[in-house]
Amino acid sequence: MARMHSRKRGKAGSKKPLKKITPTWIRYKEKELEFLILKLAKEGKSPSQIGMMLRDTYGIPSTRVITKKRITNILKEKKILPEIPEDLMALIKKSVLITKHLKENSKDETAKRGLVLTESKIGRLVKYYKKTGRLNSDWKFETKKGELFVE
Repeated sequence: MARMHSRKRGKAGSKKPLKKITPTWIRYKEKELEFLILKLAKEGKSPSQIGMMLRDTYGIPSTRVITKKRITNILKEKKILPEIPEDLMALIKKSVLITKHLKENSKDETAKRGLVLTESKIGRLVKYYKKTGRLNSDWKFETKKGELFVE
């Protein structure tokens, strides 16, 4: 599948395990894994960082195989899930950095286009998260509000 704002195609990315059964080498049980996820979340890790830490340091290829739930669902049950989703927050940070750059370099046309593309991605994500109920229906992105989120 092609990228959104370019003609490139990409194949990079990690692949899910083929078998949906618990591997024999995993010694963690469901409750232990949930406790480990909560501990990492309280340390300030995002759901994707938690997944990578579980994979790299604890040797757990997939939490869904063991717990039958996603990491975000576990965090939502325990009411630790952040108010703003992680991918939306990353785009907001990117938008804030581009606007700071444009304040110093006002003639940078490439950065202006990047800002427009980033804010359109933010708009699409906000629309999706409002539809799924992850964000409030009155939530709105503003660049000044974004600077507060980043700090």
